[in-house]
Amino acid sequence: PEEGNMFVAADYSQVELRMLAHLSADESLLQAFREGQDIHRAVASEVFGIAIEDVSDEERSAAKAVNFGIVYGITKWGLSRQLKCTPERADQIIDDYKKRFKGIDTFLAMCVAQANELGYVETIKHRRRQIRNIHATNQQQQALAERVSINSVVQGSAADLIKVAMNLMHQRLAKEFPESRLLMQIHDELVVEAPKQDAEAVRDLLVEVMESAMSLDVPIVADDSIGVNWAECK
Repeated sequence: PEEGNMFVAADYSQVELRMLAHLSADESLLQAFREGQDIHRAVASEVFGIAIEDVSDEERSAAKAVNFGIVYGITKWGLSRQLKCTPERADQIIDDYKKRFKGIDTFLAMCVAQANELGYVETIKHRRRQIRNIHATNQQQQALAERVSINSVVQGSAADLIKVAMNLMHQRLAKEFPESRLLMQIHDELVVEAPKQDAEAVRDLLVEVMESAMSLDVPIVADDSIGVNWAECK
C-alpha cells in the first residue's frame, strides 16, 4: 500500500458450501452450519454413520473432498484420484453422501432438469448461463454439461454474493471512510487499502458488509486480517 496505509482483507469462509446448504435446503447441512460445527467432520459423521467425535482425519478428508467436489459435479474417477482409492469405493462414498443429504441430491437434479428444459440455469440473483451440449448425443459432452449446470448455479450464486458485497462496501467507504478504497477482489476475498489509523474500523465495516450482503438460511462468515502487504494478510 501507499505510505501510511494498510491492507484490510476479509475472505468468505466456505461460501460455496454455505450457498449449497441454502439453495438445497438440506436440513442436515443447514443444521451443521447453524451450530458452527466443523462441516467436513459433520458430513463425515453422516456419510460414514459414526459419531462426530469418532471421525478420523482420513474420513474427514474424504468428506471434505466430496463436499467441495459435489459443487463441481465430481465423478467417481475424480474422487478416487483425490482419495487414492478404487473408483468403486469412491462411487460408494458419493452414493452414501447423496443418500444422507437428500436435499442436495434433489437440488443437483433440479439444476440439471432446468438446463434440460430451458437450455440455461440461473444464479440466486437470476443471472443466466446458457448450457451448451446439454442435449448432446455424445455422453461425455452431456455429462460435462450437467456438471457445468450444477457448478454455474452454486459458484455463480457465490459470485453474486461477493458482487453485492463489493457494491455495498464501495458505497459505505465513500460515505464513512473516503480516504480508503476498495482495491481488489480475489475469488472470495475483498481487499481494501485504508489509512493506518482507520484500519481497524474499516476491517469491522468490511466484515459487517460481507456478512450481511445477503440473507441466507445459514450464517455467512468472513475471516478478516490487516497487514502491510497482501502476504501478511494471508
